[in-house]
Amino acid sequence: MRSSDRLRYKIQTATVTEKLIAINVLVFVVFFLLRTIAYLFQLPSEFLLEWFVFPKEPMEFLLKPWSIITYSFLHSGIWHILSNMLILYFSGIYFLNYFSPKRLLNYYFLGVIIGALVYMLSYNLFPAFQGTGKSYLMGASAGVMAVLIGIASHVPNMRVRLMLIGSVKFWWIAAFLVVLDVIQIPMGNAGGHLAHLGGAGLGYLYTNQLKKGNDIGKWFENLMDSIASIFKPRERKARMKTVHRTGKTAKTTRRTSTSKNVNKDEKQKRVDAILDKISKSGYESLSKAEKDFLFQAGKED
Repeated sequence: MRSSDRLRYKIQTATVTEKLIAINVLVFVVFFLLRTIAYLFQLPSEFLLEWFVFPKEPMEFLLKPWSIITYSFLHSGIWHILSNMLILYFSGIYFLNYFSPKRLLNYYFLGVIIGALVYMLSYNLFPAFQGTGKSYLMGASAGVMAVLIGIASHVPNMRVRLMLIGSVKFWWIAAFLVVLDVIQIPMGNAGGHLAHLGGAGLGYLYTNQLKKGNDIGKWFENLMDSIASIFKPRERKARMKTVHRTGKTAKTTRRTSTSKNVNKDEKQKRVDAILDKISKSGYESLSKAEKDFLFQAGKED
């Protein structure tokens, strides 16, 4: 297999979490190279960056509305992007065992949007931030927290194994990160920590509304589907053909349809059994075959 074919295969089989991580890393590398070039040629390095980071000033935001999304793909350093991507990868694995890839994108981008709005409101309402000069928000933390808190709220008592710590309940991890953000607000980067809490709040609210049967992110999913459909090539309509079915053909069609429904029911029963096992004994209790089956079922859904 050629290198280009391998790359194409990896892209096609990558999960939505892995694709988000790849985009974040790619953008980080591109801006790192641009900053290096600007430094070598003594050019203004922050001019381009300022068009994509999220500002605290509402009027500045109106001039670059895209920044409410683009800021989340920019990171200030290696540790910043590394910590965000590790948490996203960890939480994404569990998230996709229970929810669809499209729903993960709902959590992620709505968390990014709410995090940015909380940041802007905080800097314009709280007296502690009055007199602050130019301030910008960057990083995927709000979206990452939305995904993490979202899945932790769905399976709070599921035990996961962490290096050097051992087995802990999912909600312990979520609570620790939320408390850490609250504690760090007076210590520095207050706007960033407030944005994290905004994303965390969205994740908690989204999951609790789903439990009540309300998908508060469906509008965003429909919006993304509409935008994606614009770029899809239109399929040519096939000419209509008159087909005469014999009794035997009709029976065969009905039999095939029934077989598909049976297979679908059996697949759902197996998925339900695996999810019950996860809720009782944790994800690590699954065999490799069960993990593979659950992963494939999630991708097909």
